[in-house]
Amino acid sequence: MKAPARPLFLERRGYRSRRIMDASRLLPVLGFLLFLVPLVRQPDGNGPTAGYLVYLFSVWFVLIVIAAILSRRLRRATGGAPEETPEERP
Repeated sequence: MKAPARPLFLERRGYRSRRIMDASRLLPVLGFLLFLVPLVRQPDGNGPTAGYLVYLFSVWFVLIVIAAILSRRLRRATGGAPEETPEERP
């Protein structure tokens, strides 16, 4: 017979860092969907061009800010040390 399975314990730091990495992976998808909003709103293409440009640059700026926040939180969650790549190992 098998021994009873122990409950899976996830360390809080590791769990948070994985969730932050997941959020950073979904950020480009969110940006793509937000960039498509002006195309969906005006299918004929006749609309206020200046308003669309302000919207696009605002979304771009917000995505940059969110990426910076996620990067800072991920650095804090992983202890500040960058991960080694296989080429950097001795």
